[in-house]
Amino acid sequence: MTDALRAAADTMRTVRDRCVWTQQIGHRDLVPYLVEESAELIDAVEDGSRADLREELGDLLWQVLFHAEIASRDPDDPFDIDDVARDLTDKMIRRHPHVFGGETAQTPEQVLVLWNAAKAAEKHQRRSVLDGVSERMPSLALAQKLLGRAASLAQSSPRPGDPVETGVVDPGLDETPRVRGGEGLRVEPAPSSEAELGEALLGLVALARAEGWDAERALRERLRALQDRIRSAEADLEG
Repeated sequence: MTDALRAAADTMRTVRDRCVWTQQIGHRDLVPYLVEESAELIDAVEDGSRADLREELGDLLWQVLFHAEIASRDPDDPFDIDDVARDLTDKMIRRHPHVFGGETAQTPEQVLVLWNAAKAAEKHQRRSVLDGVSERMPSLALAQKLLGRAASLAQSSPRPGDPVETGVVDPGLDETPRVRGGEGLRVEPAPSSEAELGEALLGLVALARAEGWDAERALRERLRALQDRIRSAEADLEG
């Protein structure tokens, strides 16, 4: 650890020792602050200055140091920031065999294949493509993640007629929406950029508001149905 990072960790330890408020804080108590700091970092990345970015990165680092310092005092299973850093380093070396090992990757797609293979080896105890997906993610981010996991299920166990080679999500799940030609869910005109996609999404939310629907709840309920279908498809494959 560099001198600056060590000084930050030592500062955190001193604050924990001497600040009455900080002494009362546990991991769960920090969650709202972690969410807030993460959101502020996103704001800095998307619409802030270099100074803003630097400051918000520091605030998020403080949350990591805070959690690690709390963990270091656990009576049953303690670990500290050095353990966190070592585990991270080991994991990143495993996930980059084209950098630290003998593998070769000339394209981002090849890198992703190696990354996913290394991750699968680490998480071999997982039984479902849904394992490790946090339902606390924002709904749109969760939707994108779940559709990606559904696509990986289709690619790992393709069935005749599954158009996985086109990048269309269709892992044999009847409830998975499709966007392909004149088939399934469509947006007219189809967005051709992220800006136009944003307009289309905003339009759907405006429609929900006009109809008195809860857009957030609608997507959450749809995602629960998708998760059920994925688990059902996995059970069929295992059977």
